[in-house]
Amino acid sequence: MLSVLANRTYGHLFLAQVVALVGTGLATVALGLLAVDIAGANGGAVLGTAMAIKMVAYIGVAPVVGAFVSRLPRRTFLVAMDVIRTLVALALPFVDQVWQIYVLIFVLQSASAGFTPTFQATIPDILPEEKDYTKALSLSRLAYDMETLTSPILAAALLTVMNFHWLFSGTAVGFICSALLVVSVVLPKAKSTPSDGGIYDKTTRGARIYLKTPRLRGLLAVTLAAAAASAMVIVNTPVLVREALGRGQTEVAITLAAFGAGSMIAALLLPRLLDKVSDRTIMVAAAAVLTAALLLLALTWPLNGVPAYWFGLLGGWFALGAAYSAAITPGGRLLRRSSEAGDRPALFAAQFALSHVCWLIAYPLAGQIGARLGMGAAFGVSAALAFAGVVLAWWIWPVRDPDVVPHTHDDLPPDHPHVQESHAQGRASHPFVIDARHPEWPR
Repeated sequence: MLSVLANRTYGHLFLAQVVALVGTGLATVALGLLAVDIAGANGGAVLGTAMAIKMVAYIGVAPVVGAFVSRLPRRTFLVAMDVIRTLVALALPFVDQVWQIYVLIFVLQSASAGFTPTFQATIPDILPEEKDYTKALSLSRLAYDMETLTSPILAAALLTVMNFHWLFSGTAVGFICSALLVVSVVLPKAKSTPSDGGIYDKTTRGARIYLKTPRLRGLLAVTLAAAAASAMVIVNTPVLVREALGRGQTEVAITLAAFGAGSMIAALLLPRLLDKVSDRTIMVAAAAVLTAALLLLALTWPLNGVPAYWFGLLGGWFALGAAYSAAITPGGRLLRRSSEAGDRPALFAAQFALSHVCWLIAYPLAGQIGARLGMGAAFGVSAALAFAGVVLAWWIWPVRDPDVVPHTHDDLPPDHPHVQESHAQGRASHPFVIDARHPEWPR
């Protein structure tokens, strides 16, 4: 898996991702402490609103960026987003009003909504071979998991020698290092696809292509199942371990680590597994495992009074982590397979926005059901949501999912690049990738 790091451009970008993730992790801890420092007992409500603003920024800004970013120099754009994030991180320690937190978080997350899908859409152009790209996806998944495990530990260590405000400085350093690493490499020039129409057509192009593509609709359904499981983990782990099971902070960290460990192990195994088994089989099966694990936890929750139940919860979190990684990680392969280089930024931006709609549904559902009806009900509702994702994915994602189909260009304008390609080859039709590469193709 590490062999792809020999590619200098990808190696620098991967390191940029890692340092930016560590900085973001420090900011997450610091933001929670800042909310309590300003709002006191209402700090949780402030943080919850900030998370909602984050989702709104992701859902609203990413498609707009995806529509126009192909016209901008990639390296310049990525560095600009890092600079904006750095300035926001440096400003956060000086806020003293709740509304200031909301404004800065919106700016920060808007910049992230521009950076992340553009960054993701660049990697397939750097690593054109699917085997290499699959390894890169697994490395990216490992980076997210390692950040989940290490950032809280690093933040705890730093808080023993400094005030939490200084953690934002660590965040700024992470974004600065990310920008410097991006500057140190030459990125492939983004290809633009001719697109008629106004701002609305350009902004929604990625989503329209995405939602017309059966395999990508299947990806979104699988993402819904994954969001149901991960929301249960992220929102309710502290409540489950501390309040329901009566254990301490150490056990909370260990429980979260079990989820991360399962995810990392799956990420390590996926490249070889994807060589032998189709993406659809792995992803739908993983979503089914998520559903089964949540249902099993719901059925066994009445046993939570048994002291040993915590060990069962650890096993459940490990299984959820492994299935979550298997369900989410191959998604980049589907996006790459379903897009021309010119459409890729818009398509990755659409995935970024639409996937966060799933989390916007799952987060409040897991939290509110758990608070109002208990954790058994929260497990059950999350299992039902995940099951809905499995059924949808199985139904709308064709079992036979070919990459190429023969077709003609009768319905395309004469200046379309695919028509010109066919004429250059002396034929009226040629095999080309189905679905998103031809949004004009009738379905």
